[in-house]
Amino acid sequence: MGYALAAAAAARGWDVELVSGPVQLDPQKGVKVENVVTGEEMYHSVREKFADCDILIMTAAIMDYRPKSVADHKIKKFKLEMVIEMEPVIDVLASVSKSKTTQVIVGFAAETDHIEDYARKKLLSKNADFIVANQIGGKESAFESDNNRVLVLTRKGEKLSLGPLQKSILSDHLLDLFEPLVESARIPVSSTT
Repeated sequence: MGYALAAAAAARGWDVELVSGPVQLDPQKGVKVENVVTGEEMYHSVREKFADCDILIMTAAIMDYRPKSVADHKIKKFKLEMVIEMEPVIDVLASVSKSKTTQVIVGFAAETDHIEDYARKKLLSKNADFIVANQIGGKESAFESDNNRVLVLTRKGEKLSLGPLQKSILSDHLLDLFEPLVESARIPVSSTT
């Protein structure tokens, strides 16, 4: 979905920087790509670019936890413990959105159940303007598919279902929703006393 949104935004003439985890997709012409591997690398890249962006669209499904320690060599079976300690991975969207000024923030919520409830909680906890929730698992899964069905929630309490549609078409519909808020954020507000 991130690559489809980047392509649609570039086609509109937007200056697009795509921070991408490991995927087997080719970026659209005109999209600047920075490849990262870990959630921490993604956090640092996004944080560095955030102050200068008009809109941040976070589609990445970053793991919530990672192994606490990583061996630098193969661990033999007889030495392997059956318990792997985990530690949280930085929440990129929640962390970066704390420094929000005029940026429009769009988060994605990949959920298996209670999609609307979890998406609404994420909208508030991530300081987002929009949350786009999609189903993972099952026949309508957004992952490894050219199609997607989404539920869009806004900070104003609006709710809109879109799809199933090809991701390229869905991307245009989503950008149509986001663009007015981006444009209004660019207009300087003046006051007189």
